[in-house]
Amino acid sequence: MKELDPLFFPKSIALIGASPHEEKLGGIALRNLLRTKKNVYPVNPKYEDVLGTRCYPSIREIPEAVDLSIIMRPAVEVPGILAEHAGKARFVLIVSAGFAEVGNNALQKEIVRIGRELKLRLIGPNCLGIFNPHHRLDTLFLPPENLKRPRRGNVAVVSQSGAVMMCILDAVRMANTGVSKAINYGNAVDLDAAEIFEYLAVDDSTEVVVSYLESVADGRRFLEAARFLSARKPLLILKAGKGAGGRAAAFSHTGRLAGDYRVFHSLMKQSGLREALDFDDLLDAAKAVSYQRPSHGNRVCIITNGGGSGVLAADECARLGLEMPELPTDIRNGLREIFPSFYTVANPVDLTGQARIEDYRQTLQAVGDHYDSFLVIALTGVPGITLGLGEYLRNFRESVGKPLVVHIAQGGVAPRLIRLLERAGIPVYRSPERAMRGLAALLDTRGGRHG
Repeated sequence: MKELDPLFFPKSIALIGASPHEEKLGGIALRNLLRTKKNVYPVNPKYEDVLGTRCYPSIREIPEAVDLSIIMRPAVEVPGILAEHAGKARFVLIVSAGFAEVGNNALQKEIVRIGRELKLRLIGPNCLGIFNPHHRLDTLFLPPENLKRPRRGNVAVVSQSGAVMMCILDAVRMANTGVSKAINYGNAVDLDAAEIFEYLAVDDSTEVVVSYLESVADGRRFLEAARFLSARKPLLILKAGKGAGGRAAAFSHTGRLAGDYRVFHSLMKQSGLREALDFDDLLDAAKAVSYQRPSHGNRVCIITNGGGSGVLAADECARLGLEMPELPTDIRNGLREIFPSFYTVANPVDLTGQARIEDYRQTLQAVGDHYDSFLVIALTGVPGITLGLGEYLRNFRESVGKPLVVHIAQGGVAPRLIRLLERAGIPVYRSPERAMRGLAALLDTRGGRHG
């Protein structure tokens, strides 16, 4: 399972198409690579020195074989460049576009032939590449000031699309969580999602895998790899190309047929794999499982200080097929004795705009043993909601060890309260529906909930 280590943890890297101009892609990528403090070899016959580093006319002139070679040259040059890699590289990342995705199938077949003949492992073409903050590896040709990189974390991103990977990386950063590894594999002429899944299943720094797919070449191997991975850690998959228009767009994007989505969806359900409904659903689920481990059971209790928000959460709960049992009679009677008559003691428990932190504490203390998970809604524009709620929810979560997510609307102490909760491992969402979808990810990691 360590065959991909030289790809994700290269000790030496060649960049073919390096540039001294930092506004060009070859200059941006080189600047990012030089931060790795590994052996980086710029390759460009035009220069003897690039950004203070010796530059080589071709990969053949580099004094050692490299773990990873990156090609950033026009597509028509790639076969000739690949032919020079004999005995000089283990993995070759082809960033260049202009292959099957634009109808240039012959050129793509040629690089596949050369790769097999020279025993090179190919990533791409038509891709961004790899980001591994645990190894300070960044092959992306995007300036950090334009795309801020997420910190080190436990979420791995496997994406067929570079644009989608960029969006996921940014969303992970905004969600106050972090990335273990990220890879965009483009046209997938060699390395594809199945092999990456097998690697990530035993990767110590990865606890959650988020995957965006447009097509699958070998369906049987893909399903076997996905099951292998999902048996060990949460795997969240978003499949694009669901309709005729989407399939056509997927083909023009990577040059691979997306296949019949109905077949894919059916196989996902049969295999017990989780499929995200859309991009937001993918990110909401990823955020939840990056903070907390999934748990068995689907009995949800909602505690809110806004009736309408509680109703929206309850509607989403029903749509997702989760249960919201009524409060046990003894608990209901006990809470009615201590709460004002205008509080709604049911499920959801509505503490109204007059809620205090003590009301949340008493409710959760009463219901903690009777439900599998909890959604707390705190509308912070009212005076009773203070930062003390964050400390109490952290203590409650630690004591019960069950999934807990929170919806907080903007206003009052919201920004500081969100930071407190997420530092404590409690994910916070900006709508009741998204909070419920995040909670569902912590209760049902075995797929099919959108079927």
